[in-house]
Amino acid sequence: MDPLLLAVEWWWLAPVAAGGVAAGAVGMGRRRTAGGRRLEFDAARHDLRAARQKAVQSRMAVKLARADVTRISAERSARRATAEQVAGAKRMLRIKESDAKAAAADVRAKQVRLSAARAAIPAPRAPRPLERLQGEHDAVVLRWMQYETDPGLQIAYPAMTDVKQPATAEYLRAAGRAVDARRAADGKAGPAEFAAYRDAVADLERAFEAAEHAARVRAGEETASPASAWQETAQDMLNRSTEAIDRAAGAAASALAAWNERRRPDKR
Repeated sequence: MDPLLLAVEWWWLAPVAAGGVAAGAVGMGRRRTAGGRRLEFDAARHDLRAARQKAVQSRMAVKLARADVTRISAERSARRATAEQVAGAKRMLRIKESDAKAAAADVRAKQVRLSAARAAIPAPRAPRPLERLQGEHDAVVLRWMQYETDPGLQIAYPAMTDVKQPATAEYLRAAGRAVDARRAADGKAGPAEFAAYRDAVADLERAFEAAEHAARVRAGEETASPASAWQETAQDMLNRSTEAIDRAAGAAASALAAWNERRRPDKR
C-alpha cells in the first residue's frame, strides 16, 4: 500500500477514527484466543537464533578477510600485487571486523529481549502479546488522527499533516509498513510474523515522535537539534538549487531558440 494513498484513506476515515479504534478493541476481544501466550517469547527466540547465525557468518567473514590480507601482502612482497590492493584488503578487514562486533552486540541485545519476553509471558486470562501489540499500534494511529480531526491542532501544527514535510512523509511510510505487517500477522501470527509486526510498530512509534517533534519545532515550541537543523537547511538549499537549475535551463533554451531563429535564412 502506498503510504501517501494511506494518508488519503485515513483522511476520509477521520470523522469515525475514535469509533474505528473502539470497534477494533471489540474485535480483539472476540479474538482473545487467537495468538498464543508464548508468541512474544517464541518471536524473541526466533530473533536470537537469526542473530546468532548472522554472528557466525560475520566471524567467518572476518577470517576470510584476514586470509585475503595475508595472501595479498605476500603477493605484494612478490610484486604481484600493488600497495593499493593491500590497503583495500585491510580496509575490507576493518569493515568485516566492525560488522562482527555489531553482530555480537545484537546477539547480546536479543538475549536480553528473550529474558524479558520469558518473564512477561501473560497469565491465562491476560491479553495475548498480539492483542497488546495491536493496542500499541492503535494508540499511535489515534494520536496521529487527533492532528487530522482537531481543528485547533491543525492550525497550531500544520506540518503534522503536510506530506511534503520529510518527517511526516516518513511517518506515513512507517504507517503503511505497520499496516502491511499487521495484516500478515492478524489471526495467524507465527514468531516471524509477530517479530516483523513488533519491529514495524516500534518504527512507527519512533517516526511519529520524530514527526511530532519536527511539527512543534516549526511551530516555534521546541528547538531543533543541530543534526535536524542541518538536514532542513541542506534540503532547502537543494530545493533552491533545483529551482535555479530549472530556471537557467529554461533561459538557455530560450536563448538558443532565439539565436537559431536569427541564423535561419529568410524565405523568399
